[in-house]
Amino acid sequence: MTDHYRDIRKIDPGKGATLGDGSPNDLDRVEIGPTQLAFREWEAANLQLPDLNAMRRFRWERLTQHIVDRDYGGLLMFDPLNIRYATDTTNMQLWNTHNPFRAVLLCADGYMVIWDYKNAPFLADFNPLVRECRSGASMFYFSSGDKVDDDAGSFVNEVRDLMAEHSGGNKRLAVDKIMVAGLRGLESAGFEVMEGEEVTEKARSIKGKDEILAMRCAHDACNKSVDAMHLAALPGLSEDEIWAVLHAENIKRGGEWIETRLLASGPRTNPWFQECGPRILQNNEILAFDTDLIGSYGICVDISRTWWVGDEKPTNAMIYAMRHAHEHIMTNMDLLKPGVSFKELTFGGHHLDDQFQPLKYGCKMHGVGLCDEWPLIAYPDQWIDGAFDYVLEPGMVLCVEALVGAVGGGFSIKLEDQVLITEDGHENLTDYPFDPALMGEL
Repeated sequence: MTDHYRDIRKIDPGKGATLGDGSPNDLDRVEIGPTQLAFREWEAANLQLPDLNAMRRFRWERLTQHIVDRDYGGLLMFDPLNIRYATDTTNMQLWNTHNPFRAVLLCADGYMVIWDYKNAPFLADFNPLVRECRSGASMFYFSSGDKVDDDAGSFVNEVRDLMAEHSGGNKRLAVDKIMVAGLRGLESAGFEVMEGEEVTEKARSIKGKDEILAMRCAHDACNKSVDAMHLAALPGLSEDEIWAVLHAENIKRGGEWIETRLLASGPRTNPWFQECGPRILQNNEILAFDTDLIGSYGICVDISRTWWVGDEKPTNAMIYAMRHAHEHIMTNMDLLKPGVSFKELTFGGHHLDDQFQPLKYGCKMHGVGLCDEWPLIAYPDQWIDGAFDYVLEPGMVLCVEALVGAVGGGFSIKLEDQVLITEDGHENLTDYPFDPALMGEL
């Protein structure tokens, strides 16, 4: 026997010690990631894989620089998406959103510590930028009961010691989301608590080269998952059954979760934001959805399409609304280039018909990365002076939205594309087709 188990105990035995993105070619790898299916599809699509180590360093450097630029001593993060950005680690993400047991402290000198679940101290071992792993950040009532103040005090003492060692006595500490007992503990310890979300949202708003490569891969995986859902979208199936296909296909490619249940059929598309349920899709009806999908590499792919399902033609009113929605996102997309102010985006571009104004979407555009992110581009009637006095920069990614439906109408059209701001303009990352029947092309 010349074959050894160590030689075949790999995700892809045809590869070397690492996969194309730099992650270990090891069936026992700790970090979650794309599956063999996704890698095969990306290879067939001639997509370049991201360098995950370079991506992690880029994010760490951005966060550290934002801390230094604001003269803060550190940044304390509890939001699971901010922790993912800072460390590229995950741990029971959805459970953690309402039971905040994880925390990360990034000091002004770049020293980074994670507090994780006490039985899982190994989850960040793959990332050398995480210098220490501890436990004991839980300060929620379910975990601590009536001794929550004691747990908060112990945690704050650790933060205080780390900041004293790595932040030169600077007690200006940015914090994103924290339980009340923790906030009170920090303030009692003499910390000046600053707005951490402003730091993380600004840092995350500019995507690096490898983040864009990861986003392209995630888009390809999402497109193939949406294709599978489209094939399954037949009369006689429930909305839930159709939506479940997208979940399954996303997971099969190493995606992670879907943030909403925004798929609706027929009259349930108006008003929008009725989440999918047991309603049975009928022949000759509209089906609309918003992916809100956290896909491969933890990247959000947030696109929307509306399909006609049936053997007859859609009504003239549906075709008009679809074309109007398409014109809305394409015209507004044409405004996107570096240096354009958010205010220009709000007050420029395409104006929806008066009949569609009351039910228009909650924003004209929004940022996207690991989830829906800063900035928000409001419609003119929602503009607030001083809230978004910024300009577009290369590396930002925006989702351009359209929701077109009349009050009391029997349908709505939902469309959304994801767009990268380039050095000299923009690139639409979304190449999923628009329904030809609703576009009036059949």
